[in-house]
Amino acid sequence: MLVSSARLEVHPRRRVALLVSLVFAAITLLAVLLPAQPAAAASPSCSADASTACVQGTIRQSDGSPAVGVGLTISGPGVGASPTTTTDSAGRWVFAVTKDGTYTVKVDAATLTQGQYLDGADSREVSVTLHSDVSAIFKLSDSPDGAAASASAFDWPRFWQQAVQGIRLGLLLALASLGLSLIFGTTGLSNFAHGELVTIGGVLAWFLTSLTGNLWLGGGLAVVVMAALGWVQDAGLWKPLRRRRLSLTQMMIVSIGLSIALQYVVQLWIGAGTVRIDKSNPATVTIFGVTLTIQSYVAMGIAIVAIAAVGLGLMYTRFGRATRAVSDNPALASASGIDVDKVIRGVWILASGLAGLAGVLLGLVLNGIGWETGGQLLLLLFAAVTLGGLGTAFGAFAGAMVIGLIVELTNIWLPGDLKYATALALLIVILLFRPQGIFGRAERVG
Repeated sequence: MLVSSARLEVHPRRRVALLVSLVFAAITLLAVLLPAQPAAAASPSCSADASTACVQGTIRQSDGSPAVGVGLTISGPGVGASPTTTTDSAGRWVFAVTKDGTYTVKVDAATLTQGQYLDGADSREVSVTLHSDVSAIFKLSDSPDGAAASASAFDWPRFWQQAVQGIRLGLLLALASLGLSLIFGTTGLSNFAHGELVTIGGVLAWFLTSLTGNLWLGGGLAVVVMAALGWVQDAGLWKPLRRRRLSLTQMMIVSIGLSIALQYVVQLWIGAGTVRIDKSNPATVTIFGVTLTIQSYVAMGIAIVAIAAVGLGLMYTRFGRATRAVSDNPALASASGIDVDKVIRGVWILASGLAGLAGVLLGLVLNGIGWETGGQLLLLLFAAVTLGGLGTAFGAFAGAMVIGLIVELTNIWLPGDLKYATALALLIVILLFRPQGIFGRAERVG
């Protein structure tokens, strides 16, 4: 089917500006609709960072009202000086721990309100890694038979908690991996510096929020700066390398060197610790028994809007159609009148902006971001892109969601140190049976 060159004329800057405008419109709408973060009066607080993890939960009575004054104890390798706590007026409790490992949280049944009984075992084991929030869920019943439930019964509340956390991780991975997949699809380059773009986005949000005093303004400006950095990268580095006809292997090595250089620059800037974009103590909200911070819910909403905007843009805009054409066959796209260099420039702008947005949201969800945060996620990003199908944006989204769910759900049965290994093992197994990935197309080679 022949398509006129006029129809395929591309204006990538205008299309990218449209997509960025959609994202910022969604952010502005959320800023208007969402109330200011409530101060959790008399509530226990814990902020996860590089040296601290938070083990937390909310206990409710059988009628759904908060269980106030319930005593809990925790045991494990990094408990510190406060091994006991009680639930607050909202039924919430939290422990701060300082070491990775397995912890046991136990409820003191004697402190339960009269007529309330534990539905299941009185203790939970949780695997904890620093710089994370981990939930231990206890359910109450008005029947004394609940106290006799077997400790080996499947813990459905914890399953749903981990599943939602997996969706949260998957959305953040998808946001970052979309750009990585688009870059590979249009240029063939595996960009090993993509993780550092995530880190820089979060660090810029911290810096600009501190400068402006407004989280929404600082985060929005960070995304704009990251999009501009994508333009600078392509104009100053990648396009000249393409003109010199460097092989993809050589360009990949350049990206590895750029990754290391950016890591040292960020470490020189913020030091070896972490910086917090939002310095207030994160309040939590429990919805259908799942407890997450307000920042997590906001981050998930923004990620969904941004991913949907990118998907619609790729499907229905001229820039999106041109991007898919270049990804399928650059030579044919060029012969059809598409300016391939402009499309690639637009992809770099979009990819860098999305990575920056992922960094901002990741910094809010983790309650801090360090110089190595993006580098630690890079392997998961490549796993998501490979699992979904190299060069396919929708495949990257599907792969990211699978990786996110597997990482969090395996934490129910396996130690926290193995959760990433499980996701990568699943990647290997799937590729053995479907080498092209979930949405990739099989191709004849040779």
